[in-house]
Amino acid sequence: MLNILRRLCLAAATLGALSGPAFAAGTQNPILFNSLTHAAPELNPQALKSALSAMQCAVNSGARPASHLAVIDYSQPSTARRLWIFDLRRKSLVLRDLVAHGQKSGENFATQFSNTEGSFQSSLGLFRTQESYEGSHGYSLRMDGLEPGFNDRARDRAIVIHAADYVNPLWSQRQGRIGRSLGCPAVRPQVARKVIDKLKDGQFMFSWYPDQRWLKSSPYLNCQPRQVASIVQASNG
Repeated sequence: MLNILRRLCLAAATLGALSGPAFAAGTQNPILFNSLTHAAPELNPQALKSALSAMQCAVNSGARPASHLAVIDYSQPSTARRLWIFDLRRKSLVLRDLVAHGQKSGENFATQFSNTEGSFQSSLGLFRTQESYEGSHGYSLRMDGLEPGFNDRARDRAIVIHAADYVNPLWSQRQGRIGRSLGCPAVRPQVARKVIDKLKDGQFMFSWYPDQRWLKSSPYLNCQPRQVASIVQASNG
């Protein structure tokens, strides 16, 4: 019963978002959207439209274009392959796989998100990937959050892409979910190098969930050019 109610709430939130500015803005490049939809039919079309809209807003405001885009759909359970990586030039799907959410974001479903250090929650919105490095989790990838108040403390919080043994479908047989991170979008060790190599050095990553506060406030989803331009200028500097 709880799962049914949750799905109904998510459906209502998504329908509300479909009428918002992000949905309309996402149609700026219908050829790209249609190609990626065909490549990833299981991805929520609103999540994809929002990702493309946010990315296009950033590029129109001075951000360097990217060759790859990653989309995480946190409205899907952790047991689902809810990470998609697209090649924007080829308009194709590179990878679809599991991705973890933060310990305090929820059990199998992530429902709470934060930008606060020590929250152990995942963050929503548009990120720009940066340098790869060797850290405590091995080969990892740093990224900067571009959305003030929602993910712009990602670097301070050490929110990175890294491999984790607990991102394993076998965990779901014992616990009903895969393992959880401290807020990082951790991936399976078997695909970590491919994920990082495709996304490093200035690609876009977008984390989606029908959170009404974020949907209404995001400068990228609602494309506020002056605010976005100042963020892009700071991130480029």
